[in-house]
Amino acid sequence: MNLWDAEADTFDDEPDHGLRDPAVRQAWADLLLPLMPPAPAAVVDLGCGTGSLSLLLAEAGHDVCGVDLSSRMLDVARRKAVHVDFRLGDAADPPCPPGTYDVVLVRHVLWAMPDPGAAVGRWVRLLKPGGRLVLVEGRWFTGAGLTRDACRALVRMHRQEADVRVLDDPALWGKEIDDERYLLLSRR
Repeated sequence: MNLWDAEADTFDDEPDHGLRDPAVRQAWADLLLPLMPPAPAAVVDLGCGTGSLSLLLAEAGHDVCGVDLSSRMLDVARRKAVHVDFRLGDAADPPCPPGTYDVVLVRHVLWAMPDPGAAVGRWVRLLKPGGRLVLVEGRWFTGAGLTRDACRALVRMHRQEADVRVLDDPALWGKEIDDERYLLLSRR
């Protein structure tokens, strides 16, 4: 059993994981939905975990595919979001055809990749022309993670644009934070 399988039963207990609190859920909707093309856009949520963001986007009318390495996380996701195509696979090399998606969404995954630059390159190849790469990352109080400058540099190896927005609003996390969290959007 991998680490994430062991975390599946309690993963959604964190406010920003399960989006159970209506205020936290609304904060994520307010953040992500304006970044999406008009529905029904084809979106792949890589490292989708228990599928909370996949569900949020599917409910907004998008055609969503969620990919995760943990079969137990996907079991939880499938119970929450029946209208999402969930696939078992490695986010670093997703089981998805290139040139298929309008949006590649990845939250809190890039920092854990053994070769983050190669992963970004594969993610970009999943996009249709004009597709959007949306990364939610951070450099956490534990010392783990990626700074926004490091993340921006990784994306700029593959794309021209890498706009960063700081995510310090406690509504997104269900609590005050004191580490670096951000969203990176690349449209080209």
